[in-house]
Amino acid sequence: MIVDTLRNSTLYRALSPRIALAFDYLRDSDLLRATTGTFEIDGRQVYAIVQEYASIDRSQGTWEAHREYIDLQYVVTGTERIGYAHVSRLTPGRYDRKRDFLPLSGEGDFLEIGPGDFMLLFPEDAHMPRVAVKAPEMVRKVVVKIAVPP
Repeated sequence: MIVDTLRNSTLYRALSPRIALAFDYLRDSDLLRATTGTFEIDGRQVYAIVQEYASIDRSQGTWEAHREYIDLQYVVTGTERIGYAHVSRLTPGRYDRKRDFLPLSGEGDFLEIGPGDFMLLFPEDAHMPRVAVKAPEMVRKVVVKIAVPP
């Protein structure tokens, strides 16, 4: 897991060409005006999901992880807490391959991220997004899905 601000994204471009492409999309797009939905950047190898939602109470959150994609979660407006735990510290549920979704249960740590911040989550990084900091608030976030190389 990596947490930083978009202005420091050049530090992470060398991780992979797909990650560099994802950062280019975030840097070069007008994310305040982008419509919500899914947008292909490089087919299904790299694509973005533009979201708007009200953050939720931690008791409503769920732990998740992915096997086929890296998540680059970038907050455009609002603030939220995102939980983090290594998948080995949590109890896995049944993996849904079609959705690339592994539900998990257990406890982890939480970080606050706000406008301009990103969290880069690899397959071993379980996460619980959308958690309210103090009270629910509207959040605009872009999740770029980056296919894990074979």
